Amino acid sequence: MAQDGVQCCHSQKDFILSPHSKKVPKRMASLLEMKEIFRNADAVCFDVDSTVIREEGIDELAKFCGVGDAVAEMTRRAMGGTVTFKAALTARLALIRPSYEQVQKLISDNPPQLTPGIRELVSRLHQRGVQVFLVSGGFQSIVEHVALQLNIPTANVFANRLKFYFNGEYAGFDETQPTAESGGKGKVISHLKEQFHFKKVVMIGDGATDMEACPPADCFIGFGGNVIRKQVKEKAKWYITHFDELLKELEER
Repeated sequence: MAQDGVQCCHSQKDFILSPHSKKVPKRMASLLEMKEIFRNADAVCFDVDSTVIREEGIDELAKFCGVGDAVAEMTRRAMGGTVTFKAALTARLALIRPSYEQVQKLISDNPPQLTPGIRELVSRLHQRGVQVFLVSGGFQSIVEHVALQLNIPTANVFANRLKFYFNGEYAGFDETQPTAESGGKGKVISHLKEQFHFKKVVMIGDGATDMEACPPADCFIGFGGNVIRKQVKEKAKWYITHFDELLKELEER
């Protein structure tokens, strides 16, 4: 076979003491701490589908292969956290069964659309010397295409790999990739911290699999600019709907 190539992690402080020893409400303190972490981050990890790009890559692939409606419903359940990610991914791909040719044609005919503001945000992070990673439950070939548009090294891409037989027919996916299962994004972040000795890592995304990556991420920022996941919006202590909000945070320092 060939392969294709806020919720907050709380600090030890639950509140901040003023000079008069009055407690600042916990939620406010947490948000202030999270913003400080973001402004001083060593690395920022972005989810891709419905975060860095406007669509869900697997849904677009499903539509391209003629099974869009059924797969879109599975995606909604997966992102809502009601089924395990690997179970949802397996079921969706079993319906789609994309060939190598279909995946490549999707990228060329219907390339992913970047979310407004993401190009500027990534550029600003790079200017500040912050490492940017794409950590996605989507597919490597599609995510690498996105990375190239944002000047993110393909070595900084962590995504799922589809498998194909030599005639190009679908042969499954690489189940050993950490991003193929629930909790996988957290495993990637733990790996990055160990490998690069990052002290402060931020995870940004729209879905339940992004939120659960904190910890080990030091801060989670929920993103609802393309689609709002109810569970994430309710639980994330820092929730934004446009990347300009993060650009402004960086400019304040």
